[in-house]
Amino acid sequence: MSANISSINYCPVKSVSFQTIKNCEIKKDIGIVSDRIFAFAKDLDQEQAKLFEKSPDDRKGKWNKVLTLKNSPVLNKYNFIYKNEKLTLTLKDKEIFTIDINQSEEREALSNKISELESSLKQPITLMKNNEFPFFDTSISNKVNFVNSVSLINIQSINDFRKKIDRNVENSIFRGNICIDGIEPWKEREWIGKIIKINNVSFKVEKNIPRCVAINLKPRTDDNSFNLLQSLKKTYNHFEMGIYLTALDDGKINIQDVINI
Repeated sequence: MSANISSINYCPVKSVSFQTIKNCEIKKDIGIVSDRIFAFAKDLDQEQAKLFEKSPDDRKGKWNKVLTLKNSPVLNKYNFIYKNEKLTLTLKDKEIFTIDINQSEEREALSNKISELESSLKQPITLMKNNEFPFFDTSISNKVNFVNSVSLINIQSINDFRKKIDRNVENSIFRGNICIDGIEPWKEREWIGKIIKINNVSFKVEKNIPRCVAINLKPRTDDNSFNLLQSLKKTYNHFEMGIYLTALDDGKINIQDVINI
């Protein structure tokens, strides 16, 4: 049996968005181009937000100042679509607000719109953007801040989990960048420390992905009673699903590409 890519996904806005694509550019040490290039700061003044936006060093110990599904589950109702330099906020697949990301006043307007829609969120809210140093809080290296992760999920591992707990678990709950099929459940855990190659792009398999309470959110709602985190622990005696990769090359990957170990 050989593993192949069944879907490719990325989050243009850290944590909040989820977008499926047919192929993507990979950048060494960064991962998928445009993944998490936006993030919303909360409870930071303008100067603090600018420092967080520009410098990975100024983000250390401050990730609680970024809106995520973990700290702001109300955002799970929404999604962002990024295309042609436009960022669109949607609710139940309907457009709410679209901005030109290159216009600072429009980015400010989007931040204000989020504040208007969800007044319970800690203010002020500021949309940040950085293509060179995306907003990853899962950096693999403590020495080099811009070595970031790509998440890989084995669909058969999710299927195994789904069967054992007898509940419908959507693949998107685990928000994998690369979803693969064609191998046994949990086989990917044997790849830790190895190099895998996809369409001549090499990746180092770093570690298993520990999951947080964000997976307890029911899809497209702010209902966090799903309790999948506890189910993972009860079923497998760990909180993990998927593996982290580091991109070792620049290149391009596509749906149906084969994973070579």
